[in-house]
Amino acid sequence: IDAPAVAGGKSDITDFYVFQGANTNNMVFVANVKGLITPMASSSASFDENVMVEFNIDNNGDNKEDLVIQAIPRGGKMYFFGPVAPGTIGTSSTVKTANQIGSVDITAYGSAAVVANQNGASMFAGLRDDPFFFDFGQYSAIIAGTASSFNNPGVDTFAGSNVMSVAIELPKSLLGGSGTLNTWVETKKK
Repeated sequence: IDAPAVAGGKSDITDFYVFQGANTNNMVFVANVKGLITPMASSSASFDENVMVEFNIDNNGDNKEDLVIQAIPRGGKMYFFGPVAPGTIGTSSTVKTANQIGSVDITAYGSAAVVANQNGASMFAGLRDDPFFFDFGQYSAIIAGTASSFNNPGVDTFAGSNVMSVAIELPKSLLGGSGTLNTWVETKKK
């Protein structure tokens, strides 16, 4: 409901997470796309090979991407490139194929997670249970003025639905800067 032009499509971003890894020298970037995949549709869910997931990293506080990590699906694999300075800043991108970190087989529905470890990075791509908890019904009631707060426990609107997930963990030393990182994610159609 945030972006009507991509709602329900394979480029619709549902969640974006960045956090310090279990190894405190690493950062983890996770983007989920194509939300609300039902269990019935999960076996045929896939990434769109014409859509790139691009993690943007501002390491100097000017709110412009200084580095990008690009994830592109092709032939059952997710290919990761970067972190590298973008070819252009903003909504248009050039794929930085000379800076490939590695690739991972896209985890098939119902299979154990396939994780690749290459060049100091760990990578994953595939279908996963939607991790976001939100009581949309109660939220709607609050907005309508018929309720004043959320219930404890609430109702997980997204329970039982899945997302297509892309994750990469890599050393902080590759991200530049020495303090706060500003990050955001975009999906870009070919």
